[in-house]
Amino acid sequence: MRLNYPVVFPLGQVTFVGDDDSQFFTEIHGRRFNTLSQRYMLPADAEEVRRSELQHRMLQFLFGGKNYVGPMREVLTPREGHDRCRILDLGTGGGFWSVSFHIGKLKLRIFILAIDLADEFPDAEVIGVDLAPIQPREVPENCTFELCDLDQWYLPYPTGHFDVVHARCMHTGIENYPRFLHEIARMLRPGGLVMLIEPDSEPIADGKSATDLTRSGQPSGMRGWFALWEAYRKCLRDKGIDVTVPPQLPNLVAATNDFEKIVWQEGNVPIGFWPKDPVALSIGQLAWMNFDSMLPALKPLFLSAGMREWEAKKLIEEAHQDLYYPLVRASSRLHIVHAIKKG
Repeated sequence: MRLNYPVVFPLGQVTFVGDDDSQFFTEIHGRRFNTLSQRYMLPADAEEVRRSELQHRMLQFLFGGKNYVGPMREVLTPREGHDRCRILDLGTGGGFWSVSFHIGKLKLRIFILAIDLADEFPDAEVIGVDLAPIQPREVPENCTFELCDLDQWYLPYPTGHFDVVHARCMHTGIENYPRFLHEIARMLRPGGLVMLIEPDSEPIADGKSATDLTRSGQPSGMRGWFALWEAYRKCLRDKGIDVTVPPQLPNLVAATNDFEKIVWQEGNVPIGFWPKDPVALSIGQLAWMNFDSMLPALKPLFLSAGMREWEAKKLIEEAHQDLYYPLVRASSRLHIVHAIKKG
């Protein structure tokens, strides 16, 4: 059990978060945000933690009930003469990957990535890193959480130290993603595993992306939905974010020249209640709930970018209208890559 956890700064300074964590939060346009990064502009509050839980449940369905892809179990097999295995979870968010609390007869499951890994691999040391202290304070003994802005040239972790590095939904907070990948490669031991999952922010209607529809001159059937994601992508670009990172993920990993056995998967995620297949329907329902929560969470970003209050409200309301009453089948894409660091 750890009730305090460290904050790691670029110059090697370390401090600990105690009961009063208010210095790590600020309020922007009615939502709570982290104070370590001005680039990452999604909230760090209870509503956002609930949304990340929905997103994680959706990914579990997409991965056939598993919490990860790639040869993690093989990589984490204890090696004779070596220290315990180490896992680094970058952008851990609420930490989510499955921990159970018993309150009387009620069993409440919270899906926490770092904690679930710590439970599944009790002999491994698991470190979850994020911008805000929104993780549980009571965790397995082999799991710790640290605060660090990962949008920097050098990350404050040792070279060749980790067996597994996992990074999910990180590109919207990283200005130089290729450099970020080089740092991941540096921190991994030879033969170590990297797992990357990045959602594509380009909307899709009836299987056709915004780019496809623009080329063909066809209407999307979801004008409000497409307008919102276009505005979101512009805000990201204005903050120095490369919105083309997700579809380029396998090429970016290969370009480091540090990895082999690169495996790329594209996850097509339905949004809503239109799929006939039961598993796809479950994914679609969870994706719908995820986006239903995410749309209002984007309002502070729009307002901070200079959009007027009524414009942001109208943009979100019209996107919600398309989400609630769709005329076409909406979907999104996830880009998933795992690879092994060269020896």
